[in-house]
Amino acid sequence: MPLDADVFAVPPGRNAPQQVHITLGDQAGTAMTVSWVTVEAEGNSTVLYGRAMGRLDHAARAPPRATPSTNYTSGFIHHCTLAGLDHATRDYYAVGFGDTLGLIGDLGQTADSNSTLAHYEQHPGDAVLFVGDLSYADKHPFHDSNRWDTWGRFSERSVAYQPWIWTAGNHEVEYAPELGETTAFKPFTHRYPTPYRASGSSEPYWYSVKLGPAHIIVLSSYSAFGKYTPQFKWLEAELQRVDCAVTPWLFISTHVPWYNSNNFHFMEGEPMRVQIEKMAVDAVFAGHVHAYERSHRYSNIKYNITDGRCTPVADRRAPVYVVIGDGGNIEGLADELTWPQPAYSAFREYSFGHAVLDIKNRTHAYYAWYRNHDGNKVTADATWLTNRYHKPNHDDSSVHSNI
Repeated sequence: MPLDADVFAVPPGRNAPQQVHITLGDQAGTAMTVSWVTVEAEGNSTVLYGRAMGRLDHAARAPPRATPSTNYTSGFIHHCTLAGLDHATRDYYAVGFGDTLGLIGDLGQTADSNSTLAHYEQHPGDAVLFVGDLSYADKHPFHDSNRWDTWGRFSERSVAYQPWIWTAGNHEVEYAPELGETTAFKPFTHRYPTPYRASGSSEPYWYSVKLGPAHIIVLSSYSAFGKYTPQFKWLEAELQRVDCAVTPWLFISTHVPWYNSNNFHFMEGEPMRVQIEKMAVDAVFAGHVHAYERSHRYSNIKYNITDGRCTPVADRRAPVYVVIGDGGNIEGLADELTWPQPAYSAFREYSFGHAVLDIKNRTHAYYAWYRNHDGNKVTADATWLTNRYHKPNHDDSSVHSNI
């Protein structure tokens, strides 16, 4: 048969697993080895398996390898052995996972908050990058700490089963000398620890973590960030420690957005943007504004005191900026968009929802924002992102899709 015969067709999807096959993994028949190939990149070498398709609660992993020959190089070949299986039973397995990051911000504990969390639970990621403003306890009389307890019980259904990466927002500050509280962030830091010491940070409000091929830097909008401050000096050192050969995807999470075309909190992020924007990353995720917005790749780093070049311009090496402060908070939606819509703004809407970033491989990630609409999970905005380390000049705006 010719090479283009339909029985030889490559499966759809970027870097999708192909040539999947299984064989016995031991002599006793209590193990099975699953093999497959990924062509474009290593991808994920994890196999999930279990007794039901809806409950793949076991995992096995093995490193992939490439197999060159004299005139041909294969893709990445994966062999993973599932051990401890029982005789005369049917097990289900799945391969081809990326590293999926849920994106939620300004959640609170309203009916809209519940809708957002329920929609996210339908197709959860491996972890959640939370961009700040958890309980909104400070919006209740006397900063009612009971609302920290109710939020903890409300969110437990997700935060107990996958890691949430915490960013401190303004509603975590809770500095209230009129109530006798002169220590900022006290309820937040007592309840929600962060692994800041592991990344050499001096405070729990700025730190970094690694998730698969992603290096995630969490910054504090409400701690000093000017040059020579502890946070700025840590960030400079942390960026030097990023190994793009291991974690090519580089993200920043901070509460106050650097690009925001909503009249609510308009240009509030300028001081941090001016200090940090030149430290290029793949994407910057923020909240604070109770609406949704995604930018094109734009930057505003050319300005100096004499040239007057202070307008954002298209820049393929710049990050994509996402405002995801639409979790469901008690204060309502930010419904005052600036007009006309600025050129840097790709999509914006004041609706509640959440987003998911699915890192397919080292070069491509699929991003989608899901609107809470009439009680259903509705995909409202989606785009492919290409990695700035491997594809620094690639125009990924040409492959975006608004749905």
